[in-house]
Amino acid sequence: MKTIPEYQELFKKGEITPTGLLTNCLKKINPSLNAYITVTEELARKGLKKDSKGKLRGIPIAVKDNINIKGVPTTCASNVLKGFIPPFSATVIERIEKNGGIFIGKTNLDEFGMGSSTERSYYGPTKNPFDETKVPGGSSGGSAAAVSSGSAVISLGSDTGGSVRQPASYCGLVGLKPTYGRVSRYGLVAFGSSLDQIGIIGRNSVDVGIMLEVIAGYDPKDSTSSKKEIDDYSDLNEVSKNIKIGIPEEYFKHIDPGVHSSVMEIKRRIEKEGISFKSVSLPTTGYIIPTYQVISYAEASSNLARYDGVRYGLRKNGESFHDTIRKSRDAGFLPEVKRRILVGTFVLSSEAIAEYYERADLIRRLITQEFNEVFREVDYLLTPATPTPAFPIGERTDDPIRMHVPDRMTAGANLAGLPAVVAPAGMIGNLPIGYQIIGKPFDEKGILSIVRLVEKMAPFEGFLKEVRDE
Repeated sequence: MKTIPEYQELFKKGEITPTGLLTNCLKKINPSLNAYITVTEELARKGLKKDSKGKLRGIPIAVKDNINIKGVPTTCASNVLKGFIPPFSATVIERIEKNGGIFIGKTNLDEFGMGSSTERSYYGPTKNPFDETKVPGGSSGGSAAAVSSGSAVISLGSDTGGSVRQPASYCGLVGLKPTYGRVSRYGLVAFGSSLDQIGIIGRNSVDVGIMLEVIAGYDPKDSTSSKKEIDDYSDLNEVSKNIKIGIPEEYFKHIDPGVHSSVMEIKRRIEKEGISFKSVSLPTTGYIIPTYQVISYAEASSNLARYDGVRYGLRKNGESFHDTIRKSRDAGFLPEVKRRILVGTFVLSSEAIAEYYERADLIRRLITQEFNEVFREVDYLLTPATPTPAFPIGERTDDPIRMHVPDRMTAGANLAGLPAVVAPAGMIGNLPIGYQIIGKPFDEKGILSIVRLVEKMAPFEGFLKEVRDE
């Protein structure tokens, strides 16, 4: 399981070529996993001809299909965007291209990023490479399955409530959600604009750090992007022994015993390095899911109003202008997106906005304040990534409340705009599970450095599928 710097060194020595690596990744695309909506082999081979000397030279990258690549269809796994080809690339795509990265394909997702399992896609569900009867997590399940199965070295996803980190946990990978504003959202199709952040899914912290260094930074095209200087995310060798890591007791309730013991083993290993831990409390944890649902659904209702069958995408002609919009949206959206639009429209209505949306916004501020107070006591938080390993395909599709259960571990970081990373903690049976490190704003280097420390102590390559080996 090679890192990006190791591939670059092999390229220099001539022991492997970028073309050879791309060919190897293409061979590993497993149609039964349904990780890709569009394979872009021609675009990837065209990228190789540019002979860039950048940090990502020749590295095959998978991209979630809600991030625009100029000239390549963007579907958001929805029928409503049928035939849409964006005339521009997202800022992150332009920055990757300048650094020599090549794009192997656009990956499957829950429609418009609305789901926790990558089952709610117009193009069918994606399967977990460790067990094809299980989900890969969502909504960036295609991006995780692509890296986990070896058909991409690294991938981009989007994280609104845990959609990068949960698939990383279920597929034995490292998944990073940067601080809100650290990475430009220009060219990302919006779901919940105050929550969305483009994230990274890789095999190790080194690769994730290198990718972050490439895509992070201010973008004048995105008014929410930060002008704060970026760190050297590729240098993850130092972790101060003076840091203190918090264990929030609420995150360890109602979880699988195997998840609990695996995360506690991570704690013990970090403690052996002389780093101290402290038990802390985040009482508003129980309000994370309902708060996230109200805010994200409201923002989804607003963002998805533009898909009307008039300007682009699927069009179903009706007897009137409004009938055309109704028929187009009815045929274009799957049931889960329709449900979220309806709920979001309701909570924004004049009758309900004070009772639901304004109250959720207030609780969001309390959640953020609570994180800020805890970070006066500790430097980082260690939590499980998900309450259980990956669940069976079809088990929760008719139960939206159970489907949202894993979000209680991850959505708090989105509500508070904090950076968080998930990495492998071990196995339960044949399924991987992960731990999560949450940090203070813009301390991506710190959280990745802790993951790197754990990787050096006990690399989890033993439980990764052989299909990843070159």
